[in-house]
Amino acid sequence: MDWLDRFNAAIDYIENNLDSKIEYSSVAHTACCSEYHFSRMFSSLTGISLSEYIRRRRLTKAAFDIQTSNEKIIDIALKYGYDSSDAFTRAFKKLHGVTPNAVRENSVQLKAFPRISFQITIKGDVEMEYRIEKIDFELRFVGKRQCVKTSRAFKEIPALWRKSNKDGFMQTLIDMSWINPKCKLESLVGICGKEASIMDEEFDYFMGVRYDSEVPNGMEELIIPPCTYAVFPNVVDAWKRLYSEWLPASGYELANQPCIEHFLGPGNKIKHELWVPIVEK
Repeated sequence: MDWLDRFNAAIDYIENNLDSKIEYSSVAHTACCSEYHFSRMFSSLTGISLSEYIRRRRLTKAAFDIQTSNEKIIDIALKYGYDSSDAFTRAFKKLHGVTPNAVRENSVQLKAFPRISFQITIKGDVEMEYRIEKIDFELRFVGKRQCVKTSRAFKEIPALWRKSNKDGFMQTLIDMSWINPKCKLESLVGICGKEASIMDEEFDYFMGVRYDSEVPNGMEELIIPPCTYAVFPNVVDAWKRLYSEWLPASGYELANQPCIEHFLGPGNKIKHELWVPIVEK
Protein backbone atom coordinates (compact mmCIF):
# COMPACT_ATOMS: atom_id res chain seq x y z
CA MET A 1 0.00 0.00 0.00
CA ASP A 2 1.58 3.26 -1.11
CA TRP A 3 0.58 5.23 2.00
CA LEU A 4 2.70 2.86 4.10
CA ASP A 5 5.71 3.51 1.89
CA ARG A 6 5.14 7.27 2.06
CA PHE A 7 4.77 7.39 5.83
CA ASN A 8 7.79 5.17 6.37
CA ALA A 9 9.75 7.44 4.03
CA ALA A 10 8.74 10.38 6.25
CA ILE A 11 10.06 8.49 9.27
CA ASP A 12 13.32 7.85 7.37
CA TYR A 13 13.66 11.59 6.78
CA ILE A 14 13.13 12.30 10.48
CA GLU A 15 15.61 9.63 11.57
CA ASN A 16 18.25 10.92 9.16
CA ASN A 17 17.90 14.45 10.54
CA LEU A 18 17.61 13.92 14.30
CA ASP A 19 21.01 15.58 14.77
CA SER A 20 20.20 18.50 12.47
CA LYS A 21 17.31 20.78 11.59
CA ILE A 22 14.14 18.97 10.58
CA GLU A 23 12.20 20.74 7.83
CA TYR A 24 8.57 20.15 8.72
CA SER A 25 7.37 20.89 5.21
CA SER A 26 9.78 18.24 3.89
CA VAL A 27 8.40 15.64 6.31
CA ALA A 28 4.87 16.22 5.00
CA HIS A 29 6.07 16.42 1.39
CA THR A 30 7.83 13.08 1.75
CA ALA A 31 4.52 11.56 2.82
CA CYS A 32 2.75 13.31 -0.11
CA CYS A 33 0.49 15.02 2.39
CA SER A 34 -0.26 18.58 3.44
CA GLU A 35 1.25 19.86 6.69
CA TYR A 36 -2.27 20.45 8.00
CA HIS A 37 -3.29 16.82 7.67
CA PHE A 38 0.04 15.07 8.29
CA SER A 39 0.22 15.98 11.99
CA ARG A 40 -3.33 14.71 12.55
CA MET A 41 -2.71 11.50 10.61
CA PHE A 42 0.51 10.89 12.52
CA SER A 43 -0.99 11.41 15.97
CA SER A 44 -4.07 9.36 15.06
CA LEU A 45 -1.98 6.41 13.87
CA THR A 46 0.68 6.51 16.60
CA GLY A 47 -1.06 7.96 19.66
CA ILE A 48 1.55 10.73 20.14
CA SER A 49 2.22 14.04 18.44
CA LEU A 50 4.98 14.36 15.87
CA SER A 51 6.88 16.84 18.02
CA GLU A 52 6.77 14.43 20.97
CA TYR A 53 8.03 11.58 18.78
CA ILE A 54 10.98 13.66 17.59
CA ARG A 55 11.76 14.76 21.15
CA ARG A 56 11.77 11.17 22.40
CA ARG A 57 13.92 9.93 19.55
CA ARG A 58 16.46 12.72 20.00
CA LEU A 59 16.75 12.11 23.73
CA THR A 60 17.06 8.36 23.12
CA LYS A 61 19.92 8.98 20.69
CA ALA A 62 21.47 11.47 23.10
CA ALA A 63 21.50 8.84 25.87
CA PHE A 64 23.30 6.40 23.56
CA ASP A 65 25.87 9.06 22.68
CA ILE A 66 26.52 9.85 26.33
CA GLN A 67 27.07 6.16 27.09
CA THR A 68 29.21 5.27 24.07
CA SER A 69 31.27 8.39 23.32
CA ASN A 70 33.54 10.89 25.00
CA GLU A 71 31.73 13.90 23.55
CA LYS A 72 31.06 16.75 25.93
CA ILE A 73 27.49 16.83 27.16
CA ILE A 74 27.06 20.40 25.92
CA ASP A 75 28.12 19.27 22.44
CA ILE A 76 25.59 16.44 22.54
CA ALA A 77 22.93 18.90 23.68
CA LEU A 78 23.66 21.22 20.76
CA LYS A 79 23.76 18.26 18.39
CA TYR A 80 20.16 17.38 19.22
CA GLY A 81 18.76 20.89 19.08
CA TYR A 82 19.12 22.21 22.65
CA ASP A 83 20.54 25.71 23.04
CA SER A 84 21.95 25.20 26.54
CA SER A 85 23.05 22.43 28.86
CA ASP A 86 20.35 23.46 31.36
CA ALA A 87 17.55 23.03 28.80
CA PHE A 88 19.02 19.71 27.72
CA THR A 89 19.34 18.50 31.32
CA ARG A 90 15.72 19.38 32.11
CA ALA A 91 14.41 17.59 29.04
CA PHE A 92 16.70 14.60 29.58
CA LYS A 93 15.69 14.20 33.22
CA LYS A 94 12.01 14.56 32.38
CA LEU A 95 12.25 11.63 29.97
CA HIS A 96 14.86 9.38 31.57
CA GLY A 97 14.46 10.29 35.24
CA VAL A 98 18.19 11.04 35.66
CA THR A 99 20.56 13.79 34.56
CA PRO A 100 23.02 13.36 31.66
CA ASN A 101 25.96 13.56 34.11
CA ALA A 102 24.50 10.71 36.16
CA VAL A 103 24.59 8.48 33.08
CA ARG A 104 28.36 8.88 32.84
CA GLU A 105 28.98 8.61 36.55
CA ASN A 106 26.83 5.58 37.38
CA SER A 107 25.12 2.55 35.93
CA VAL A 108 21.56 3.84 35.65
CA GLN A 109 18.35 2.72 34.04
CA LEU A 110 17.30 4.68 30.95
CA LYS A 111 14.36 4.68 28.54
CA ALA A 112 14.78 3.87 24.85
CA PHE A 113 12.04 4.83 22.41
CA PRO A 114 12.55 2.92 19.13
CA ARG A 115 11.81 4.39 15.72
CA ILE A 116 8.28 3.99 14.48
CA SER A 117 7.54 1.72 11.54
CA PHE A 118 4.15 1.73 9.84
CA GLN A 119 2.87 -1.74 8.97
CA ILE A 120 -0.33 -3.33 7.73
CA THR A 121 -2.77 -4.49 10.40
CA ILE A 122 -5.67 -6.63 9.26
CA LYS A 123 -8.91 -4.89 10.22
CA GLY A 124 -12.32 -4.39 8.69
CA ASP A 125 -14.46 -6.69 10.81
CA VAL A 126 -16.57 -3.64 11.73
CA GLU A 127 -18.08 -1.79 8.77
CA MET A 128 -17.72 1.96 8.23
CA GLU A 129 -20.69 3.82 6.82
CA TYR A 130 -19.98 6.85 4.64
CA ARG A 131 -21.26 8.89 1.72
CA ILE A 132 -19.65 11.28 -0.76
CA GLU A 133 -20.86 14.88 -0.88
CA LYS A 134 -19.75 17.28 -3.63
CA ILE A 135 -20.05 20.95 -2.66
CA ASP A 136 -19.66 22.99 -5.85
CA PHE A 137 -19.93 26.42 -4.26
CA GLU A 138 -18.02 28.43 -1.67
CA LEU A 139 -19.02 27.68 1.92
CA ARG A 140 -19.24 30.73 4.18
CA PHE A 141 -19.44 30.15 7.91
CA VAL A 142 -19.72 32.65 10.76
CA GLY A 143 -18.87 32.01 14.39
CA LYS A 144 -15.99 32.16 16.85
CA ARG A 145 -12.54 30.58 17.09
CA GLN A 146 -11.26 28.78 20.17
CA CYS A 147 -7.72 27.50 20.79
CA VAL A 148 -7.58 23.75 21.48
CA LYS A 149 -4.66 21.56 22.55
CA THR A 150 -4.20 18.75 20.05
CA SER A 151 -3.50 16.14 22.72
CA ARG A 152 -6.70 17.04 24.61
CA ALA A 153 -8.99 17.76 21.67
CA PHE A 154 -11.47 14.98 22.43
CA LYS A 155 -11.99 16.46 25.92
CA GLU A 156 -11.67 20.19 25.24
CA ILE A 157 -14.01 20.40 22.24
CA PRO A 158 -17.04 18.85 24.01
CA ALA A 159 -16.30 21.20 26.92
CA LEU A 160 -16.40 24.19 24.56
CA TRP A 161 -19.82 23.16 23.28
CA ARG A 162 -21.10 22.67 26.83
CA LYS A 163 -19.89 26.16 27.71
CA SER A 164 -21.51 27.61 24.59
CA ASN A 165 -24.79 26.01 25.62
CA LYS A 166 -24.63 27.61 29.07
CA ASP A 167 -23.67 31.10 27.91
CA GLY A 168 -26.23 31.22 25.09
CA PHE A 169 -23.82 31.23 22.16
CA MET A 170 -25.09 27.86 20.94
CA GLN A 171 -28.68 29.09 20.89
CA THR A 172 -27.60 32.16 18.93
CA LEU A 173 -26.05 29.90 16.30
CA ILE A 174 -29.13 27.67 16.24
CA ASP A 175 -31.34 30.72 15.64
CA MET A 176 -29.12 31.69 12.70
CA SER A 177 -29.05 28.24 11.10
CA TRP A 178 -31.33 27.06 8.27
CA ILE A 179 -31.57 30.57 6.81
CA ASN A 180 -31.45 30.17 3.01
CA PRO A 181 -30.41 26.48 3.14
CA LYS A 182 -28.13 25.42 0.29
CA CYS A 183 -26.66 22.06 1.33
CA LYS A 184 -26.65 19.49 4.13
CA LEU A 185 -24.29 21.59 6.29
CA GLU A 186 -27.00 23.75 7.82
CA SER A 187 -26.72 22.91 11.53
CA LEU A 188 -23.97 23.65 14.05
CA VAL A 189 -20.43 22.99 12.83
CA GLY A 190 -17.01 22.73 14.40
CA ILE A 191 -14.18 23.34 11.92
CA CYS A 192 -10.63 22.23 12.70
CA GLY A 193 -8.37 25.20 11.96
CA LYS A 194 -6.87 25.25 8.49
CA GLU A 195 -3.68 27.08 9.37
CA ALA A 196 -2.24 24.51 11.80
CA SER A 197 1.43 23.64 11.32
CA ILE A 198 2.85 20.17 11.22
CA MET A 199 4.38 20.57 14.68
CA ASP A 200 1.67 22.60 16.39
CA GLU A 201 0.52 21.37 19.79
CA GLU A 202 -2.57 23.57 19.45
CA PHE A 203 -5.03 24.45 16.70
CA ASP A 204 -7.98 26.77 16.16
CA TYR A 205 -11.43 25.22 16.42
CA PHE A 206 -14.12 27.31 14.71
CA MET A 207 -17.63 27.02 16.17
CA GLY A 208 -20.34 28.35 13.88
CA VAL A 209 -22.99 27.87 11.20
CA ARG A 210 -23.22 28.32 7.44
CA TYR A 211 -24.50 31.87 6.96
CA ASP A 212 -24.72 34.22 3.97
CA SER A 213 -25.91 37.42 5.65
CA GLU A 214 -23.91 40.15 7.42
CA VAL A 215 -21.48 38.90 10.05
CA PRO A 216 -23.00 39.49 13.52
CA ASN A 217 -21.08 41.58 16.07
CA GLY A 218 -18.52 39.55 18.00
CA MET A 219 -18.25 36.90 15.29
CA GLU A 220 -16.01 36.36 12.26
CA GLU A 221 -16.35 34.57 8.95
CA LEU A 222 -14.56 31.51 7.61
CA ILE A 223 -14.75 30.72 3.89
CA ILE A 224 -14.01 27.28 2.45
CA PRO A 225 -13.67 26.78 -1.35
CA PRO A 226 -15.73 24.17 -3.24
CA CYS A 227 -14.65 20.66 -2.30
CA THR A 228 -15.66 16.99 -2.26
CA TYR A 229 -16.17 15.38 1.16
CA ALA A 230 -16.38 11.88 2.57
CA VAL A 231 -19.02 12.05 5.29
CA PHE A 232 -19.05 9.65 8.26
CA PRO A 233 -21.59 9.30 11.08
CA ASN A 234 -20.30 9.49 14.66
CA VAL A 235 -17.48 12.05 14.85
CA VAL A 236 -15.32 10.40 17.53
CA ASP A 237 -15.41 6.92 15.97
CA ALA A 238 -14.77 8.36 12.51
CA TRP A 239 -11.69 10.31 13.68
CA LYS A 240 -10.24 7.15 15.22
CA ARG A 241 -10.76 4.95 12.16
CA LEU A 242 -10.40 7.41 9.29
CA TYR A 243 -6.63 7.34 8.82
CA SER A 244 -5.90 3.73 9.69
CA GLU A 245 -8.86 1.99 8.02
CA TRP A 246 -10.90 4.01 5.52
CA LEU A 247 -8.38 6.29 3.84
CA PRO A 248 -5.73 3.67 2.90
CA ALA A 249 -8.27 1.58 0.97
CA SER A 250 -10.49 4.35 -0.38
CA GLY A 251 -8.75 5.50 -3.56
CA TYR A 252 -8.80 9.08 -2.20
CA GLU A 253 -6.25 11.47 -0.76
CA LEU A 254 -6.96 14.20 1.79
CA ALA A 255 -7.55 17.60 0.24
CA ASN A 256 -5.81 20.61 1.72
CA GLN A 257 -8.95 21.93 3.40
CA PRO A 258 -10.19 21.76 7.00
CA CYS A 259 -12.33 18.91 8.30
CA ILE A 260 -15.82 19.78 9.51
CA GLU A 261 -17.69 18.32 12.46
CA HIS A 262 -21.42 18.68 11.77
CA PHE A 263 -23.90 18.48 14.66
CA LEU A 264 -27.43 17.68 13.55
CA GLY A 265 -30.57 18.94 15.26
CA PRO A 266 -33.09 16.99 17.38
CA GLY A 267 -35.12 14.33 15.59
CA ASN A 268 -32.26 13.10 13.42
CA LYS A 269 -31.25 9.45 13.70
CA ILE A 270 -27.58 10.49 13.51
CA LYS A 271 -26.45 13.13 16.04
CA HIS A 272 -23.22 14.22 14.35
CA GLU A 273 -21.08 13.67 11.25
CA LEU A 274 -17.46 14.15 10.24
CA TRP A 275 -16.95 15.79 6.83
CA VAL A 276 -13.47 14.98 5.49
CA PRO A 277 -12.18 16.87 2.39
CA ILE A 278 -10.91 14.49 -0.30
CA VAL A 279 -9.55 14.33 -3.84
CA GLU A 280 -9.18 11.29 -6.07
CA LYS A 281 -5.69 9.80 -6.27
